[in-house]
Amino acid sequence: MEEWTISEMRSAMESGELTSRALVEWYLGRIESIDRSGPAINSILEVNPDALQIAEQLDRERADGRVRGPLHGIPILLKDNMDTADRMTTAAGSLALEGSVAEQDSAVARRLRDAGAVLLGKTNLSEWSNFRSSHSSSGWSSRGGQNLNPYALDRSPCGSSSGSASAVSANLAAAALGTETDGSIMAPASMNGIVGIKPTVGLVSRAGIVPISASQDTAGPMARTVADAALLLGALTGADPRDPTAPNGRARTDYTASLDADGLRDARIGVAREGFWGYSEQTDRIGEAAIGEMKRLGAEVIDPASIRGNREMGEAEFEVLLYEFKDGLNQYLAGLGPAAPVRNLGEVITFNERHADRVMPYFGQDILTSSHEKGPLTEEAYLRALATSKRLSREEGMDAALAEHNLDALVAPTTSPAFKIDLINGDHFLGGSSSFAAVAGYPSITVPAGFAFGLPVGMTFFGRAYSEPVLLRLAYAFEQATKVRQPPLFLAASQMSGQHGHARLASE
Repeated sequence: MEEWTISEMRSAMESGELTSRALVEWYLGRIESIDRSGPAINSILEVNPDALQIAEQLDRERADGRVRGPLHGIPILLKDNMDTADRMTTAAGSLALEGSVAEQDSAVARRLRDAGAVLLGKTNLSEWSNFRSSHSSSGWSSRGGQNLNPYALDRSPCGSSSGSASAVSANLAAAALGTETDGSIMAPASMNGIVGIKPTVGLVSRAGIVPISASQDTAGPMARTVADAALLLGALTGADPRDPTAPNGRARTDYTASLDADGLRDARIGVAREGFWGYSEQTDRIGEAAIGEMKRLGAEVIDPASIRGNREMGEAEFEVLLYEFKDGLNQYLAGLGPAAPVRNLGEVITFNERHADRVMPYFGQDILTSSHEKGPLTEEAYLRALATSKRLSREEGMDAALAEHNLDALVAPTTSPAFKIDLINGDHFLGGSSSFAAVAGYPSITVPAGFAFGLPVGMTFFGRAYSEPVLLRLAYAFEQATKVRQPPLFLAASQMSGQHGHARLASE
């Protein structure tokens, strides 16, 4: 069952070959032998103590002829910044929130329960979704320690949705949810050899999720195949009165209908070059091979189709995030009620200072303190930065590139092969392609495209707001033709000979 898809699991349960309880037991066994011992990748912070009972209840419902949906009985992991009104905690990886139990499900948790999923556990992450320190180590949290990459245990799983990515890649659950502000689904999905979807902002409700940015945050699926990710996306979407960013009637409940193995034929694909290539020879080699494969599959490739304004946009984006993090986190913590361990960002900073030996043994909290110094969202500096970042990412950025060449989507390599974990100096991030779609609030999908020295590299498809059906069609066609994904081997270190960026495409 190691690489079974959700459809295969569902078929086995429908035929009586498998029960949800047996499936949950199998995953719990893998978590014990792979995550907590053996290679000990440390991707899961806690297992739902009620998972087996939930699975049994879903088995009884199936036996009685009641099936809630295509996820009925399927075990799904959640990132530890998503509220669950059960016996699991929600702490964003921080000891400052240790023991915090939500009184109400996040919208995504509630939708998964309604769809019949078993919430299997909470995954490790970069603490506060990697918005604590400019010298952080991705995948490290004071609550859980350092998460590892299952392809090479000395390599970073990247972040912030590190645990969701490495757990799915290591076959510790059928799929997982991550969150992204800028790259936190795309980069770990790429470095852990899985599929990640960052939806259009607002397509999936953010209610009950520990925030960074009201203008950029979104939850999204992380899975081993495009079909599984599409299936999960359909269970998550829709309007929610707790999240004012409505999908304007553009949400679908079934994105699998968009999947087409011939979906790249006659598609107009633009290659985003400027600022998206040149930081890694291995990534470039895999990216070029992927573009060649798209041409072979019938796509009309416009190369280059550059997006401009990257540096100026990045400066404005960070200013926006500093303001929005303080505002959003203070609202979230206030909503936890009087029993909350901390009630605002200032108390989080104070807690970290008082417990520095446990919370800050490797890196500090300079981003938290910079955010705390910001004023309200009515300040001119914030409003100016927000307007600049949206203008550069949308009208003068992605919208301009897509319209100029009449494109269905833009493509670029997702990021580099995984860098070494360095708790002393922090991440050695070389580059990536997530920022424009993230700042614009537009969708993106990363799909495995190749391996360099045994380390996965993904290719990202990104496009207009609510173009998920188009991107899924393109990504699925690429995936089905290339079949790059291979399960990890939990090597102690990366393979330093062979596979020198070779994309292992189906045409070779």
